[in-house]
Amino acid sequence: MSSQSITVRVPGTSANCGPGFDSIGLACTIYNDLELTLLKEPGLSITVHGEGEENIPCDKRNIVWRSVRYLLGKAGRDKEYRGAVIRMRNHVPLSRGLGSSATAIVAGLKAANVLIGNRFSRRELLQFATEIEGHPDNVAPAIFGGFTVSTVTDGRVECFSFMPKSRLRLVVAVPDFPLSTRKARSVLPAQVPMKDAVRNIGKAAMMVAALCRGNDRFLHHVFDDALHQPYRARLIPGMYDVFAAARKAGALGASLSGAGPCLIAYTLERRHCEEAVGKAMQDMFHRHGVRARIFTLDLDSRGAHIVNKNNH
Repeated sequence: MSSQSITVRVPGTSANCGPGFDSIGLACTIYNDLELTLLKEPGLSITVHGEGEENIPCDKRNIVWRSVRYLLGKAGRDKEYRGAVIRMRNHVPLSRGLGSSATAIVAGLKAANVLIGNRFSRRELLQFATEIEGHPDNVAPAIFGGFTVSTVTDGRVECFSFMPKSRLRLVVAVPDFPLSTRKARSVLPAQVPMKDAVRNIGKAAMMVAALCRGNDRFLHHVFDDALHQPYRARLIPGMYDVFAAARKAGALGASLSGAGPCLIAYTLERRHCEEAVGKAMQDMFHRHGVRARIFTLDLDSRGAHIVNKNNH
């Protein structure tokens, strides 16, 4: 058995953040923990506690294990370490739009990287995670924390991460039904009107500028979207009514979290309206026949990090 195990903690994430479709993401204070022990001999032991424990595969299909193997292959160490003991403790709901697959990918990459001596930088881990996930908007905030703006040019990922000067809190309504990213992608059109694209560019740019400067008065209309939410609305009963209820209760705005079905409302910490916003969202969902859990979260500033490192 390997002489060491590592435990890493990775935040859940929300992608798009309103108008930043496939480019803007944030990390929030809900976490998955992974304990990884690399083995010289073949063999795989995977245990899952918490969210997803009944349907996350505990064999070679497991995304944590696949990510570990990916990193070991990149480092040329895959023949040295042929097995693993993986223990997952999950708080991030599955298939809800809070980046559960991204947390698993980043956890596997980060833990394996530490155990082989931090061969790769966080920028390289971002590249690997994007290659596994297919897009950077969830894996980037999972790695770096805070808000992230990501672009891909000729296959190379670049990410700008920042903590906003505006003190935000996040109220997340988690419906009691899952929604696969594949299904949510399938309803999107191949082309969108020019006016919708222009509108989103303006709002996304305004949002980043206002957050960086801490100019809260520009945040009241920036969380709207015209590129994906109108097409996904039919998959989430009462979506726009829940948005309106959140705003009426004091939120700056609300949006789909990733591909949904989670809805996320953005509030200013100084307003102390999170409880009212959460109740309004939950009640409106209930009126549309949907039960929803409410999480009130902060922005995570650390991203994926080591919790402890143990010698056996």
